[in-house]
Amino acid sequence: MNQTAARSGSVFNVAVIVAALGYFVDIYDLLLFSIIRVPSLQELGLSEDQIRDDGLYIINMQMMGLLIGGILWGVLADKKGRLSVLFASIILYSLGNIANGFVQNVDQYAWVRLISGIGLAGELGAGITLVSELLPKDRRGVGTSLVAGIGLSGAVLAYIMKENFHWRTCYFIGGALGFMLLFLRIKVAESGMFKDVRDSKVSKGNFLMFFNNAVRFKKYMLSILIGLPTWFVIGILVSFSKEFGKQMGVVGDIDPGKSIMYAYAAISLGDIAVGLVSQVLKSRKKALFIFYGLTIIGMIWFFNLQQATVQELYWACALLGFGTGFWAIFVTMAAEQFGTNLRATAATTVPNMVRGSLNLIALLFTGLQVSYSYVQSGIITAVVIMVITFVAAAYTRETFGKDLNYVEE
Repeated sequence: MNQTAARSGSVFNVAVIVAALGYFVDIYDLLLFSIIRVPSLQELGLSEDQIRDDGLYIINMQMMGLLIGGILWGVLADKKGRLSVLFASIILYSLGNIANGFVQNVDQYAWVRLISGIGLAGELGAGITLVSELLPKDRRGVGTSLVAGIGLSGAVLAYIMKENFHWRTCYFIGGALGFMLLFLRIKVAESGMFKDVRDSKVSKGNFLMFFNNAVRFKKYMLSILIGLPTWFVIGILVSFSKEFGKQMGVVGDIDPGKSIMYAYAAISLGDIAVGLVSQVLKSRKKALFIFYGLTIIGMIWFFNLQQATVQELYWACALLGFGTGFWAIFVTMAAEQFGTNLRATAATTVPNMVRGSLNLIALLFTGLQVSYSYVQSGIITAVVIMVITFVAAAYTRETFGKDLNYVEE
């Protein structure tokens, strides 16, 4: 088959490097609002309570965009090709971020983040699918971990920009970085596996195929559920670390942007580490369970920061980040669960379903606050998330070393 020739034995080939840089910009843009939430909403004239409530509303709108975009780009990646999606999604989120630099009120902010979220949804899944199909099966875990590990450090750049530039300028920088990426994409070749099925009559990118077969449906739902802790940790615990810290009496002025920077610096290291652990153990699932354990330790530390220093809170966020640094393995497992004609759809929709699940997680978290304190609601939500995730992981099939050269009928 021609995809064999297209593969490179090195995990540092052009596709991996460009996919990593693409995800770097994607994460910069994706996390930028969480990092500049407080100063940007303060400038728009919001009170402290409005910054908390409207900030969650804007994040939820962005997550809704990711959910919509995940389906859209996943289907197109299996129908039209992995590279075409990478180009189109970059253009959309780059324009969206430039538009974010001009918003004047909360509703404008939310709707532009929705559009940006749609664009941001296509980058990771298409990139991971492309890298998975180009690398040999015994090295693709390391390759995809490098993509995520390097890419996730984009959050660190976002924090540095926030410290040195006005929040509107930070959005303009994100848009400019996106357009610069388009020139790098020119050197990347399309997946050989996709080329093999492109002209065949097999159904490609049919999202409904995940629901018309019991076995596929089970694999798809489990692929989503094993990733739930990632966006609970980032979207609730870390993004609202200022609010949690205030409730727990943490001493010092908490900068949620700095919390995110600590978390994502650690996530990038965790994503590289989980790929290496998976490689050593020859198992995706064993590596996943190890990092679940680290996540739980991080949660216990985070929820016991009463009267702690702000620096200790940042380090707790870092441990939470490292523990949830299984993003690459989780998305790679989603790609490895399905045939070439549905692979990009799975790899793109699954992580964005997880991101979109933040809306439901936020509803649970806020709903619990009717009967429990802010911190207690966080603890209960954490327990529910981790129980669901452990059960899902236990029933998920091992995919290490799986041959990807097949289609779904």
